[in-house]
Amino acid sequence: MILIKSDDEIELIRNSNLLLGKLHGELAKHLKPGIKTIELDKLAYEFIMDHGGKPSFLNYRGYPNTLCISVNDVVIHGIPGDYVIKEGDLVSIDCGIILEGYHSDSAFSYAVGEVSPQVWELMKRTKEALYKGIEQAKPGNRVGDIGYAIEHYVTQFGFSVVREMTGHGVGRYLHEDPAIPNYGRRGQGKRLKAGMTIAIEPMITMGSHKIYIEKDGWTVRTVDGKPAAHYEHSIAITKKGPEILSTFKYIYQAINENPNISSP
Repeated sequence: MILIKSDDEIELIRNSNLLLGKLHGELAKHLKPGIKTIELDKLAYEFIMDHGGKPSFLNYRGYPNTLCISVNDVVIHGIPGDYVIKEGDLVSIDCGIILEGYHSDSAFSYAVGEVSPQVWELMKRTKEALYKGIEQAKPGNRVGDIGYAIEHYVTQFGFSVVREMTGHGVGRYLHEDPAIPNYGRRGQGKRLKAGMTIAIEPMITMGSHKIYIEKDGWTVRTVDGKPAAHYEHSIAITKKGPEILSTFKYIYQAINENPNISSP
């Protein structure tokens, strides 16, 4: 069932996303070669709790951590641990927060040090595809319009769309209806209505779209070992069109101050 939100609820979801944006900015300040992914996870947990929130991901369906940190060929759901970030890594950080009972969700991909031109292009086109999808999130359109816009954009550059993993409704719960695939046909799928709040999150690979899940039951990797990028915004569909509730502002500020990371 699709949950339509009131204006007051949308403001609460926006507030949750604002805190999440500030967390992403704090993580970006600390992302550098030599740091373990579990250290970033601990920082995130403490930040969220210190600001009156709760991690959305922690213990969700048994997930053991606050963050998903996906490196290089890991598409999503990378579990933080003893992995040490190194020069040349492509690192995607995904997180959600519960604040005043409402969930936020966003993700961002970073180049740590120098990456190849091909990886940079992958990151650039994935982030651009996110906004192509958001443009289609308006009343009267359908879910397929979002997916078509994303897929049509990235495939012209030779990249592939992961098909098994999708965006989703978000707000009262971390995952709500409808699913928001990053592929589709125009004019097909659930109709979009004002008051819907959804997370749009292109997960794009440099090679094959095929993936596999590791024995931990969470970590999703590309079958060919080629890298993947992941960017995500939570948005509200309003009568005037899409409104982005999450923010990358604090990430960009941190990138300007942190010489170890960059993003298109």
